Amino acid sequence: MSEMNRRDALQHLLAVPAGMVIAPEVVERAAAHVEAALAPATPEASSEQGAQPAARAAYSPKQFTTDEWRLLRVLVDYVIPRDARSGSATDAGVPEFMDFMLGESAGMRTWMKNGLGWMNAECRARFGKGFVSCTDTQRRVVLDAIAYPKKAAPELKPGVDFFNNLRNLTASGFFSSRVGIKDLGYIGNVAVAKWEGTPPQVMAWVKRG
Repeated sequence: MSEMNRRDALQHLLAVPAGMVIAPEVVERAAAHVEAALAPATPEASSEQGAQPAARAAYSPKQFTTDEWRLLRVLVDYVIPRDARSGSATDAGVPEFMDFMLGESAGMRTWMKNGLGWMNAECRARFGKGFVSCTDTQRRVVLDAIAYPKKAAPELKPGVDFFNNLRNLTASGFFSSRVGIKDLGYIGNVAVAKWEGTPPQVMAWVKRG
């Protein structure tokens, strides 16, 4: 997992398999759900100049048990961790995004819950404890075993399939959030005083493609 970063995550998002295609209107509703979930506990908390980030209102997941929620929050931050450029998956509200999506899709609920159970079972088989209780090194041993499908052992296929789906859904949630959009540097359609043509670095990229 040391090789995975948010640019890799975006690449995986662009190659989402057919079974994971999400309708744009559903993503929009999920993003709105996340915005509400990440809102400050009180309006006053967000208006203080120079204050620490405002405390979020308490969020109670509807599709996950307490243990599943704890595991999910740890996992998504391995997919997209916080770095000098941007926030992590949990900073962006990815778990809340997933909670909404699972409410929309029974099939998504099935693979997610089965996969979370598989992660804990695999960790217990290797280390005698669930994923959350493992050390960072132990967690990465399991993640490295399933994060790269071409290198994974055949018997780990359930974990590989789960992690591929989780990674895709994490990217979907992250890059539809305020944090993810800022990370991409997207500013929408803006007026320019003078059009000077396509930037050279973009043309170079097009020619390489």
